[in-house]
Amino acid sequence: MTELQRIKIALKALISLGTAKNQEEVGKLLGYTNKSSFSQVINGLVNLPVDFIDRLCSLNSMINKNWIKNGTGNVLKNTHNTNQVYTEEIFSNKTITNKNNDHLTKQNLFLLSADAMIEYNSGNKEIIEHNATKFLIPTFKGSDYLITVIGSSMYPKYNNGDIVACKHLSINTFFQWNKVYVVNTEQGILVKRICKSENDDFVKIVSDNKDYEPFELAKSDILSIAIVTGVIRLE
Repeated sequence: MTELQRIKIALKALISLGTAKNQEEVGKLLGYTNKSSFSQVINGLVNLPVDFIDRLCSLNSMINKNWIKNGTGNVLKNTHNTNQVYTEEIFSNKTITNKNNDHLTKQNLFLLSADAMIEYNSGNKEIIEHNATKFLIPTFKGSDYLITVIGSSMYPKYNNGDIVACKHLSINTFFQWNKVYVVNTEQGILVKRICKSENDDFVKIVSDNKDYEPFELAKSDILSIAIVTGVIRLE
């Protein structure tokens, strides 16, 4: 994979992380007022500015400069062994070998924005092929997608910026009380513990951060739901 190809993946990662809505907006954040000028740079039609990668990485601290420049690690920074997380867009579902020659089964997951997650949960899975970055994470078998944690309500379990793996569930699923779920409601996406309510028609939504009060949520207000199956903790 060339440096320019890694730059294009980093652009998609920025969009998935919510730094920008699309490629054109990334260009504007980098100072390109002309869409064509930015397109020429990222497609190799003109020389890449010397400070381009530095400016690109400055848009979001999660972007891994070393990966863009030399392919070391993953497009997103993380504190885990880099053999565990891979970025991939063109590999097929085969068996790969890590640096220690251990065979791992590929698990391709998409990092979804809140809007893309809603589309996915509503059955429009094709949306992710155009609006999300694919990651190869061998350890999250059975998961369906990744999302970024926003806010501090689940601290210290999850930090702002952590990426959690999710398994999509039926809306009529039974709850494993006190487990962490990703709940889609009319007021937005919640990453919370779900606990038993005294009212059978409700669930209790609980944050690990004690600064956030628990509250009751009607089961009928849950539009879609997924259980958290793993986490990538970022620096």
